[in-house]
Amino acid sequence: MSKIIELPEVLANQIAAGEVIERPASVVKELVENSIDAGSSQITIEIEESGLKKIQVTDNGEGISQEDVALSLHRHATSKIKSQADLFRIRTLGFRGEAIPSIASISHFTVKTATADENYGTLLVAKGGEIETQEPISTPVGTKITVENLFYNTPARLKYMKSLQSELAHIVDVVNRLSLAHPEIAFTLINDGRQMTTTSGTGDLRQAIAGIYGLNTAKKMIEISNADLDFEVSGYISLPELTRANRNYITILINGRYIKNFLLNRAILDGYGSKLMVGRFPIAVIDIQIDPYLADVNVHPTKQEVRISKEKELMSLISSAIAESLREQDLIPDALENLAKSSTRSLPKPEQTSLPLKQTDLYYDKERHDFFVKSDTVEEQPVQLFNEVDTPVK
Repeated sequence: MSKIIELPEVLANQIAAGEVIERPASVVKELVENSIDAGSSQITIEIEESGLKKIQVTDNGEGISQEDVALSLHRHATSKIKSQADLFRIRTLGFRGEAIPSIASISHFTVKTATADENYGTLLVAKGGEIETQEPISTPVGTKITVENLFYNTPARLKYMKSLQSELAHIVDVVNRLSLAHPEIAFTLINDGRQMTTTSGTGDLRQAIAGIYGLNTAKKMIEISNADLDFEVSGYISLPELTRANRNYITILINGRYIKNFLLNRAILDGYGSKLMVGRFPIAVIDIQIDPYLADVNVHPTKQEVRISKEKELMSLISSAIAESLREQDLIPDALENLAKSSTRSLPKPEQTSLPLKQTDLYYDKERHDFFVKSDTVEEQPVQLFNEVDTPVK
């Protein structure tokens, strides 16, 4: 009897989910990236109980055709690549075809979608990766995906979930990074009915920064730009006076994809030189445009680690761009301006007290070699200023 068997489709998807879906924020990331690839201009993310109870992503993208909705739940079913050559010139955020089947295998999964060239849309309901309902419905062009009861059939995964506040912070971070990577898309994040994040979608990166970090922060960001034959670097960095205690506010984007790269982080800090205090880190959004042939994004299931060719040249390009932009800024504050703005504290004048010797004259008697006070009301009285020492008479 053969010992080797082929795993069932649902079990294989649950195993893949262990690599792709670490927490609710992973679901948000995968679904929103699919919405971005669909050409959406508006994306709304609604979550309940930090995503463990419900995650709903609604977009106005191109939608999914009726015949492709059920196929999207099959493992490695994708519209992004069709040949081996496509793997080396990936321009989309998703391409593996693992996200949707992995999410559906560990949740209650609902899809409402429609395309512009079809008369009606499609409703698909699945539980644990198994399709329960698929029927035609009337729905706007675009896609709405609802994920409920995440990890309901993998209880061991729930034990490793942190507090609701911590899971919510991861979701907010994911949405913020994607908003910075795509300022041309209007993002809205709603948690338990309360709006957390919103961006205008005008395409202006500084406006996206203002929507995420606040207007005062955006005013203290300066633009950087540099390019060579292989790379184009642009974005915004904060003035040295605006820093944070960790690297979490540094966002590095390659072809619209948020990545983590220690060496590029180091290049950003090198660009500041000695202008940063020890243990402080800037706020930065660095957008790198690169030929897809020079970047391999297929090295990690979450696609956050990217292998880059000519990495040293890219580091030098980033450092020089930052150093040049800071060199053009007047980083020394105007002393006169600061002096005018500072409020000087005036000390209260002490109250005048009447002294016993006020309006009196102090005189010196040459004969007695002593001082005395002379006034109209007080008789002449010598004033003892020094202790007299009796000297014995010999």
